[in-house]
Amino acid sequence: MSRGLFITMEGPEGAGKTTILQMLGESLKGLGYNILLTREPGGISISEQIREVILNKENTKMDGRTEALLYAAARRQHMVEIINPALERGKIVLCDRFIDSSLAYQGYARGLGMDEVYAINQFAIGGVMPDITVYFDIDPIQGLKRIKKSDNREVNRLDLEELNFHEKVREGYLKVIDKWKERFIVIDASRELEEVLEDAKSRLLIKLEKS
Repeated sequence: MSRGLFITMEGPEGAGKTTILQMLGESLKGLGYNILLTREPGGISISEQIREVILNKENTKMDGRTEALLYAAARRQHMVEIINPALERGKIVLCDRFIDSSLAYQGYARGLGMDEVYAINQFAIGGVMPDITVYFDIDPIQGLKRIKKSDNREVNRLDLEELNFHEKVREGYLKVIDKWKERFIVIDASRELEEVLEDAKSRLLIKLEKS
């Protein structure tokens, strides 16, 4: 059996990637693809517990390095229990966030250094990187407005950061994309949901057909 494909979804807060991931996953399943949907931090019991600590609005004193290490720890357990076994079984893994989030949020926006955060995560993931990453791009002001308007989305600790932090997150993502252009699909997420979904689906299918 051939190894599966590891596809990650990335984007700033309010880009809509989580909603799109669910819809995209169901659509690909309908086309006959063997899909596993998961998320970071989380996906399994240990990582979900770490997620609760990271995103808890009361944990405003959390140090940036602590945050980065917690993400890496959750990622490691997620890799061991979910991602690697699924890839070995030939599944297409669709994951809501992965290492690029850590590089953009902790490495760049928190100022810890992208190389330093990359090194921490290499220890966690053992060299396993996404085959394809779909990045949903949106202006931070628009993204935060979406969050405030949404009744279904729980506001977490990262949502409480100042606008400047979210602007740096986007800058960080653009630097990551510039470094690994070949694996990224960049989607304009400022449009209506259905338009964004169709764009992401059509461009991802092109990649899947070539794989």
